[in-house]
Amino acid sequence: MGISARWLEHPLTRGLDIDDPRTTRLRRRILAEKPFLRRVYADWYRSLASSLPGGAGGVLELGSGAGFMADFVPGLVRSEVFYAPGLDVVLSGLELPFAAGALRGIVMTNVLHHLPRPLDFLAEAARCVRPGGVVAMIEPWVTPWSRFVYTHFHHEAFLPEAPDWEIAPGGPLSAANGALPWILFQRDRARLQRAAPEWHVRSTAPIMPFRYLVSGGVSLRTFMPAASYPLWRAFEGLLSPWSGRLAMFAHVVLERRAA
Repeated sequence: MGISARWLEHPLTRGLDIDDPRTTRLRRRILAEKPFLRRVYADWYRSLASSLPGGAGGVLELGSGAGFMADFVPGLVRSEVFYAPGLDVVLSGLELPFAAGALRGIVMTNVLHHLPRPLDFLAEAARCVRPGGVVAMIEPWVTPWSRFVYTHFHHEAFLPEAPDWEIAPGGPLSAANGALPWILFQRDRARLQRAAPEWHVRSTAPIMPFRYLVSGGVSLRTFMPAASYPLWRAFEGLLSPWSGRLAMFAHVVLERRAA
């Protein structure tokens, strides 16, 4: 790695194993110390919270990791695949320890594309989420711009042409296909509706990426001061007509059909 590339890396995460729980704890610290990035996540969390229905039932967050979604969803059940401080339960998304119909929603941020068998997750979620409840997520998305960035500058696999939906075995966070949400909810939506008829794809809203990119995420240094955040949000608004070509994420909402 060249000197310039090393300079871009956040010094706390340099050389760390992404599957090591200690990396997640460090990322929690990074998120707390990067106000620009924290505002990006706060906007995402507000969007996810607004997708949840009212009424009875709990809300589970998969992959809570370093995040702070509990600030926006009262009573949120925070989970991860390994223990970390601040969690309520350690679990796999393929086996949920909840009674049938106990949840009104499941929320997640950049998690679905790590699940090795997404159909198994959707079947388990259909068991636990009551009719009218949702699975709401923010996930990577496929556009010409995202193909370029994720393919050349991101550590995770990004395979829009993958013929199937399962992910090759690997670590809980390193095994991934960043294109999987787009494959399921865009490319193969008709096939998904046949395979998981309990779920209706209510919406897929592309998200412009530039605030996240200039924040540096959790792996790179921040490139802009927090005070510039409103300007970047306005910039993204101006470019929103081109979201089909420039977006790198999407806010996806699945609604549980009545039995």
